[in-house]
Amino acid sequence: MRMMPRDHISRGSNSARNRARRAAILLASLVALVPARAQDSVAKLPPVITVTRDVGRSPLDLPFAITETRPDSARPGQTHLLLDQTLFLLPGVTVASRNNPSQDPRISIRGFGARSSFGVRSVRILRDGMPLTLPDGQTPVDYLDLESVGRVETIRGTASALYGNAGGGVIDIRSAGPPMAPVAAQVRSWFGDYGTRRVAANVGGSTDAVFYQANVGHTLADNFRLYSRQELTNGYLRVGASAGGTDFVFQGLGLDMPTAQNPGALTLAQLTANPRLPDSASVRKVARKVVHQLQFGLSATHPLSETRDGELFAQIYGGARDLYNPLTFAVVDVGRVQYGGGARAVLPFELGVRQRFSVGVDAAMQNDLRKNWANCNAVAATTASCPSASTQPTEKGLLQLDQREIVSSVGPFVRDELQAGSRVNLSAGIRADYIRFEVQDHFLSDGRDDSGARVLHAVSPMAGAVVRLTALSALYANAGSAFETPTTTELGNQPNGNAGLNFDLKPQFSTTYETGVKGSLLYRLQYDIALFDTEVRDELIPFEVPGGSGRTYYRNAGRTRRKGVEVEGGSEIGTLALSAAYTYSHFRFRDFVSAAGTQLGGHVIPGIPEKQLQGSATWRYASVFATIEALAKSAVYVDDANSTRAAGFAVYNLRCGAEGLGTMAWVSPTVSIQNLFDKQYVGSVAINAAGTLATAKFYEPAPRRTLIVGLTIGAGR
Repeated sequence: MRMMPRDHISRGSNSARNRARRAAILLASLVALVPARAQDSVAKLPPVITVTRDVGRSPLDLPFAITETRPDSARPGQTHLLLDQTLFLLPGVTVASRNNPSQDPRISIRGFGARSSFGVRSVRILRDGMPLTLPDGQTPVDYLDLESVGRVETIRGTASALYGNAGGGVIDIRSAGPPMAPVAAQVRSWFGDYGTRRVAANVGGSTDAVFYQANVGHTLADNFRLYSRQELTNGYLRVGASAGGTDFVFQGLGLDMPTAQNPGALTLAQLTANPRLPDSASVRKVARKVVHQLQFGLSATHPLSETRDGELFAQIYGGARDLYNPLTFAVVDVGRVQYGGGARAVLPFELGVRQRFSVGVDAAMQNDLRKNWANCNAVAATTASCPSASTQPTEKGLLQLDQREIVSSVGPFVRDELQAGSRVNLSAGIRADYIRFEVQDHFLSDGRDDSGARVLHAVSPMAGAVVRLTALSALYANAGSAFETPTTTELGNQPNGNAGLNFDLKPQFSTTYETGVKGSLLYRLQYDIALFDTEVRDELIPFEVPGGSGRTYYRNAGRTRRKGVEVEGGSEIGTLALSAAYTYSHFRFRDFVSAAGTQLGGHVIPGIPEKQLQGSATWRYASVFATIEALAKSAVYVDDANSTRAAGFAVYNLRCGAEGLGTMAWVSPTVSIQNLFDKQYVGSVAINAAGTLATAKFYEPAPRRTLIVGLTIGAGR
């Protein structure tokens, strides 16, 4: 067993020195924010982003680590089946694909979200500005359609002052612009290894007053792992119109997934023997999920001037989700209704100096009706939990849980930005969040009423400064706090077996100091460099218990610390476009006593590679293209004790084809090869799985080389 050296930290002088060091770094960054003389030249303007809850702004004007990518235009030929393709080349963002259609990929930003056992935690996910994240902080992304994605905007790091709960970072997936013609349509088909088949149809158009976009796709796949078949139909709709100077946008997402088998994680021996094998318990218990979901939203934006430097914005959204989810330890059924809305005003004015004041509020409600039954699959003899196993075999046995879970949240916020000179902007904001969890116990035959409520709240301030060094470069620094509540599932999964809410599990709080520089050099090289230092109190840590059939529970760590560097760059050289992103993550427990009483201070936080390098090169000649992508990750620890690791890896993907061959009617053929050199590696790990090193199911293997061929036929542009 390899143990990491403990970090012997004095709580007196060393803590003071650490605080002084961080303060010095921040002060030095702010001192550097002085007007710089430069000759501003005419050049290509930086992108306009909206993820900061403001009018459309250049990232160079904002004191955050912000990245904007355009997946299809920068790296053409994507299959729109894999979220890790869409989120590629985002520094600080790690996507660990479980290659399990019953569980979403694990998305983390600066380590926030790495604990997730299903869905996405710690990160706010938006679709064209509409929240997909629930008020309890979790985000199911299985219904996130990727067919019409145009760009991805990301805030890395502290975002609670902007978005509230689960503010480890923000990802807003934005649609491509609608076709310029009144009507344009295309049909796309994919087929390839492991029984992969997908057919999708897109239609869209625009006039002077109205635009519309819609797509629907049907996917069938057996996938690399045995017992991981998936069938789904999903779609997206977006319609916009202007009336009375106000822009209205209606959007909707839908998913019908009747089949998503769950192959589970593997032990090291199983991984070595055959990584395609499923976990035998998952097969015996017929683990899978069935999902039906719809979500709709309506937003209105009214600019306050012709220059659009101020605006009024309001939105409402809502939806329903039905989840039937047999697991190895239970059969879970959740019926959900969720809705919410928000409003904000961005008001420019002058009071001595030019300012931009923002004020707003968000509110949301989540209402889940949850039932759990004993899973009686593969139970041959009658038991107390499966009384009809031998006579009338049924999947659902004895009812074990019947409760309504209600989560409501409200979060007002204010922010002010002032222009201190011709090149320096200062900003500060604060947000207050109030989140109420309530359980109404309907299962009273056990003689116990587990009804109850908890209120969790936080105040999250943020301050930052940015200076334009030149017209195309900026230096920035910020400091802020973030918080995250346990989700409803995390509060409900109690190691003692009780229902209701876990009153011992607390929210986690973090404080981040960040500085960076971003811009372009010689009008050719785009770059973004960020350094950060984050301290977290009461970090939420997952664990399993022996005999728990893989069920995940949670506890709070004392303190953790994250330090890191993120570098991004890109350039176009003739017909070649190059991009790269590097992330260094030095994440450690500072003070954490395990359930066994062992001090784990100094150990590496599991589930996160210390180093990640991504790169891509796209060559174009007329309509022909070829794209190669590279992804390298260092080894990942699988548990808090750092007892073993999943090995690091480097994989390459290749796509080639042609775009828009033809005039009015056109075709686009594509060939895609994932994992070009047939590397065997682990794509994700189940953190703190129960058992010994020999019996714990830590490993979720990634697919070997995969060939997929696609053809798009379209009319109109």
